[in-house]
Amino acid sequence: MAIITFENLDAWRESMKLVKDVYALTKKFPTEERFGLTSQVQRAVVSIPSNIAEGHGRYSKAEFANFVSIAHGSLNEVRTQIRIAQMLEYITESEANDIISKCITIGKILGGLMKSLKP
Repeated sequence: MAIITFENLDAWRESMKLVKDVYALTKKFPTEERFGLTSQVQRAVVSIPSNIAEGHGRYSKAEFANFVSIAHGSLNEVRTQIRIAQMLEYITESEANDIISKCITIGKILGGLMKSLKP
C-alpha cells in the first residue's frame, strides 16, 4: 500500500502547476508592480499548495479542513488579482481566462477534498 503524502493529492499537484503558470504570467507585469500586484499574486498562489501541505501535516481532519479552507481563500485572491491585472491591461483576457479556468478546476478539487474531511 502506498503511503499517502500531500504530494499525492490532486489539489496540491494542480495548485503547484498553477504556481508555475502564475509566475510565468507575472513576468509580463510592469517592473513598477514588482512590490505591488506581482508580489501579492505570487504570495497568494504560493499559499495554496503551502496550506494544503501544512494542513496535511496536522493531527486532525478538522485542522486539515481549516487549512484547505485557507487555501480556497487564497485561490479566490488569485482570481481577483488576475482580473485586476487584466483590467489594468497587464495581461490579455485570454491569459486571464486561462488562469481563472485553472482556478475554477482547483476550487472544485478543493471542494471535494473538504467533503472528504467532513465527519
